[in-house]
Amino acid sequence: MSTHTGISARTYARRRRQLMRMAGDDAIVIVPSAPERIRSRDTHFPYRQDSDLWYLTGFAEPDAVLVLIPGRKHGEALLFCRERDPEREGWDGPRVGPEGAVDALGMDDAYPIDDLDEILPGLLEGRSRVYYHFGRDTEFDLKLIGWLNRVRAQVRLGAQPPHEFLELGHLLDEMRLFKDREELVLMQRAADISVEAHVAAMRASRAGIHEYELQAELERVFRRHDGVPAYCSIVGAGSNACVLHYRDNRAQAKDGDLVLIDAGAEFRGYAADITRTFPANGRFTKEQRALHDLVGDAQRAALAQARPGVPYEAGHNAAVETLTEGLLRLGLLKGTLEKNIASGDYKRFYRHKTGHWLGLDVHDVGEYRIEGESRLLEPDMVFTIEPGLYIGADDTSVHEKWRGIGIRTEDDVLVTKNGHQVLTDALARSADEIEALMAER
Repeated sequence: MSTHTGISARTYARRRRQLMRMAGDDAIVIVPSAPERIRSRDTHFPYRQDSDLWYLTGFAEPDAVLVLIPGRKHGEALLFCRERDPEREGWDGPRVGPEGAVDALGMDDAYPIDDLDEILPGLLEGRSRVYYHFGRDTEFDLKLIGWLNRVRAQVRLGAQPPHEFLELGHLLDEMRLFKDREELVLMQRAADISVEAHVAAMRASRAGIHEYELQAELERVFRRHDGVPAYCSIVGAGSNACVLHYRDNRAQAKDGDLVLIDAGAEFRGYAADITRTFPANGRFTKEQRALHDLVGDAQRAALAQARPGVPYEAGHNAAVETLTEGLLRLGLLKGTLEKNIASGDYKRFYRHKTGHWLGLDVHDVGEYRIEGESRLLEPDMVFTIEPGLYIGADDTSVHEKWRGIGIRTEDDVLVTKNGHQVLTDALARSADEIEALMAER
């Protein structure tokens, strides 16, 4: 077991072999690392490895390229990476180096990244298909085109350049969609850390607290358990909860406000994603509770569809139907259920889908539709279920008692052979559970 990543070297090797089998003997697969990003002048954003390279190697350093060459006699799995450099390592930390990459990562061979320009054209020659993420990194795209042109320039001398260029995601996204046992251990750990963080934030909440203070409570727990935020934590008090991707996190929660927190830890590269909505002062008002209960009903309706053989979008449809029925019952919508769903009137209060795939990316890879139809759920898929309601503070079409209320409830769900498992089930969800948890402060 790799202590650094939580995934064994054997698993990485198996993934690379599986990808090469899918690509075929006359293909070449090229996976560059994520580029480092400048924050300002000579300071960088925290580095985060490209998810595909991480999935196939567990290698955390920038300036690297994985090349897979199925059937190559002199080695199929090659890594180009930075050489050891005591001077630079004194500034930036230790490097694995090409020699270490073979030993530590189980590569067939490894080369200095500075030799990529010299070596890669020769690796492309004789391969008919190139699998690569075109358009993700413009600078690397141009380098690859240059290497291809160097092979094409040798055609009269007998060189055989690739003639087919395929999106790597067609193969790799499907692999990543289905989580193995080691991945699920890491995802459960990310979920557990995130649950503890949300509990800390709820218990810290009070009238007058700032959104950033609650964010600090959350992210303190993430870091205490060697996690980092999987995405920018959303902490929205009052009507800020109606902004779906609210990031300012500077406002003050007033007495009587709800607070919506959408935040999850990333652990060893794997993301959790939880949303809870709770009263800043620990007690829901009648209207807040009515809408919170309705969102809970919608989540349960969607969760009932989380089992093998059911179309992915069945959960969204169940949530929409439940929310629309409730909005009609509360007088926030008028007319019939069928008309409101057909016309999309409910979207005034529910603008997003009910979930997304979850894994190495918080909005993880994988097709939602196959040949125009919603794909069927299968065991080892992980996704979120997150219905919500958002009533703008200036929405004069509804009674003022409803205005400025934003609620979302989100959990992380694994599809099992017989149904599902909620990875984030330990966190208080209903209004009664949330009030009881907050009363323990």
